[in-house]
Amino acid sequence: MIELHYWTTPNGHKITIFLEEAGLEYRVVPVNIGRGEQFRPAFLEIAPNNRIPAIVDHAPADGGEPIALFESGAILTYLAEKSGRFLPADTRGRFEALQWLFWQMAGLGPMAGQNHHFRNYAPEKLPYAIERYVKETNRLYGVLDRRLADREFVAGAYSIADMAAYPWIVPHEGQGQNLDDFPNLRRWFETIAARPAVQRAYALAATINQQPTVDEEARRVLFGQDAARIRAAG
Repeated sequence: MIELHYWTTPNGHKITIFLEEAGLEYRVVPVNIGRGEQFRPAFLEIAPNNRIPAIVDHAPADGGEPIALFESGAILTYLAEKSGRFLPADTRGRFEALQWLFWQMAGLGPMAGQNHHFRNYAPEKLPYAIERYVKETNRLYGVLDRRLADREFVAGAYSIADMAAYPWIVPHEGQGQNLDDFPNLRRWFETIAARPAVQRAYALAATINQQPTVDEEARRVLFGQDAARIRAAG
């Protein structure tokens, strides 16, 4: 049984997509990040960076004590190795997928996240910041579009690299991007969106967070964090 500490963000969706695709048994523990639940001591024991997602595997392959993990990329890699799915076993194929997973973790996610913040949530619209992150998101979309010109999925076969990138493309309109400008990316996006497991993952999200808006309390919690907040939670 995988215990998934989760909220309905792109990084959270990565893990529910994998779990649905692999058919692994799991239980969701909602962590409402807009209400500060990520600072609860029990959650910080699992995820010291106070970010979702995190998992606890109560039946690890070595038969030992439960394994707790945070960071979505690490979780995807762990689950792929546990299930023997969605990450090639051969060295070349494995690192083909892992490099694109790391690309998403280091580039697409952080840049699109800053894009969302300055475009949609910042109390003051800063033209330089908006242009900076919208353009960088656009560049990354272009990298992905070029990559997909001669292959169905990012690393050839459907893998954790696709599961990592897809949720960050879902809110493309909010990032100021038009998928019509990226035909290969659009084809890939629509192919993944049609997968039953992906549809189940997003249907689950709708039952957990029925008001996915950022109100004033959520703004205070999400955008006002510093080291003092961590010390207070400890």
